[in-house]
Parts: sequence; structure tokens; C-alpha cells
Amino acid sequence: MSHPFSRAAVWAAALLPCLAAAASPSALSLDAALQLAAQRSLSTRAAQAGVLSASEAAHAAAQLPDPTLRIGVDNLPATGPDRFHTARDSMTMKRIGISQEWLSADKRATRQAAADAAVDREAVQVRAATADTRLQTALAYVDAFYADENLQFATRMEHHAHEELEASRARLSSAAGSSQEVLALAGARGLAEDETADIRQQQSAAGVAFQRWVGVVPADLQPPPAIALPTEQSYVAAHPTVAALQRELDMARRNADVTAANRKPNWSWDLSYGQRTGYADMVSVGVNIPLAIAPGERQDRDTAAQRALADKAEAALAEATRAATAEYRSLASDAQRLQQRIDGYRNAVVVAAGQRTAAATAAYQSSQGSLLTLFEARHAEVEAQRKLLALQRELARTQVQLAFKPLGEEVAR
Repeated sequence: MSHPFSRAAVWAAALLPCLAAAASPSALSLDAALQLAAQRSLSTRAAQAGVLSASEAAHAAAQLPDPTLRIGVDNLPATGPDRFHTARDSMTMKRIGISQEWLSADKRATRQAAADAAVDREAVQVRAATADTRLQTALAYVDAFYADENLQFATRMEHHAHEELEASRARLSSAAGSSQEVLALAGARGLAEDETADIRQQQSAAGVAFQRWVGVVPADLQPPPAIALPTEQSYVAAHPTVAALQRELDMARRNADVTAANRKPNWSWDLSYGQRTGYADMVSVGVNIPLAIAPGERQDRDTAAQRALADKAEAALAEATRAATAEYRSLASDAQRLQQRIDGYRNAVVVAAGQRTAAATAAYQSSQGSLLTLFEARHAEVEAQRKLLALQRELARTQVQLAFKPLGEEVAR
């Protein structure tokens, strides 16, 4: 059996309605609609702000903490005649110094890696917002285009009903027709008018949905072009949920590395200068070393908690990969079966309906057939064409989901 996407050219042709007129050069194309939607997407702009925030935080991730300025007075008398005087007692010393916490190069590199992972996660959100905007815009484009095509069929059916009602009335006045025929065609015209009104309502709803993404009213749309469809592997790898959870897993692992590195405490050093009255000034130097007296109850448990979060993210990623694989196979199967149905329906129903209309027209013109029979044949032909149009719309929507749901290739990597 051939691959479901091996006949891409045939599938592209199926996107066009069999009776669609050639679009004018001024008609809006799908690519133009996607560009307009991307320019006005606020969700993408919000995601870009998240990237900017994470990038700014990443610049500071590997920096040393700010030093601490220390100013004080040591051994200041609190009682007696020299109380609170800084220059009378020989032990009183005015002191100024600085202290600095020191992070090893390995710790700083680990923190930088975690910050970079956060930037990557936010970058995926930008791509996901862009991909969702393009997907929703393409679906709205397909709906609006096929709503216009369906309205053309409904209008044609209404026109036919009007013509045949007028003809039946003329036949009745000449005693060649019957009142039953006139009443039947009058009812048929009423149904056709109501159906046209219903389809106009659907067209209006499709136009509102399209305008929500693009910002313009879909006055005239070009037929959807041929769409390049991804393979299963590329679809799953670039699926928005899979890509986002992959970055979540990377970030969870980097955070676990940061927590594990904190098992080794950060040292700090002090340098101070002391001034005494009547005696030599003094310089003090010291190093502070935190003592991890119970790492198994503190640091190790913090690390285990972060590792558990990484395991959770890994399991979620595996589940999302399974779901994306099933989603692709379902869409691919639907697209293949829709194509088969379109081919079969066109050959078995649409062609036969056209032949029936031609035969009914010839019979009516030769006075061997009734006007009602001709109307039924024309109605059946238009209904067959509308059913074919509905199948083509479903195929177009399925292909759009396959093509526009995944993120860009650079994200998949």
C-alpha cells in the first residue's frame, strides 16, 4: 500500500471544488492571510515578552552575589565615664570592611545551564503561539472559502426553483400543466430560499471567525493551495505539547543539577580595617564555611525532590509522545479515507447525477418528461455536488491540521 501522502498532487487538486471559478488576482490568498494573522497576534507578543524576561534573568544567572559592605564599632563602652565614647577606651575600634560569597565555576555553569533551559522553554511558547495562530487562521480560511462555495450552490438551487416554478405556472395557464405540479414547485422554492438563508448565516459566522484572526472581512478568497504534509516522525517531534514538555524535562534536569551542586556550601570571605585611638590600626581577614551537618535530611532530600520532578516531566513527555503519534495516525487515516471517498463519490454519484440531469432535460425538451422530473434531477445534481464539496472541506481541514499543528523544524531539534 502506498504512503498516504505519496499522491500529494492529487490531494492538492481535491482541495478545489469541482465547480469553483478561478479566483481573481486581487483575492486574498492563504499565505497573505497567515501573514496578517501573525502580525496581529497578541498571544505571540505575550510569549515574546516571556522570552525577554527569561533572557534578562539568564544574563544574571552566572554572576557572583553582590558583595556586602560592613561598618561598625567594636568594644564600645556601655557604662562608666567613657560610656558611648569611641575615642577614650583603647579597646574601642571603628571598623569598615567587605565580605563576598564565592560560587565555584562549576556552580555558576550549572546555574547558567538552568537559566538557558528556561529561555528555551519560553522560546517554544513563542513558536507554539505562532503555530496555533497559523492553524486557527488556516482552518478559518478553509471554512470561509467553502462557505462561499456552498452558498453559490444554494443560490443556484434557489434560482433553479424559481425558474421551474415560473415555467410550471406558464404551463398551468396554457392547460399543459397541473396545479399539483405548481404547488409542489412552490414548496420546493420556499425550501430552497430557506436553505439559502441558513447557508448565508453559516457564511456570516465563518466570516466572523476569519476576521477574528486576520482582521479583514473575507470578501474574496483564493482556493487553498497545495499543502506540504509532514511525516509521522517530524509531526510528533514538532508537536507543540511534545516540544513544550521536552523543554520542561530539560529545565527540570538542570534545576536538579543546581540543587545537587548546592550540597557543597558556598564559602565567603571577609576583609575589614579597624581604627583605634592611640594604638595601631588593625586589619582582619576571615573565611566563613557553612557546615552541612545533616546533608541526608536537607540537601539530599532537596535533590531527591528535584529528581522526582524530572521523572514526572519525563513520564509526561512519554505520554504526550504517544498521544501525538495517535493523533497523527488518526488524521492521516482520515485524510486517506476522505480522498478515497471523494474519488469514489465523484465517479459514482456526481457524474451519474450530471448524466441524469442531461437526460431529464432532453426528455423535457422533447415533451417526453415532466418539469417536476427535471427539477428533481437538477436538485439531485446540486445536492451531489454539495456533498462532494463537504467532503473536500473535511479533507482540507484534516490536511491543515496535519500541516500547521507542528512547530518549526528549528524547535523540533
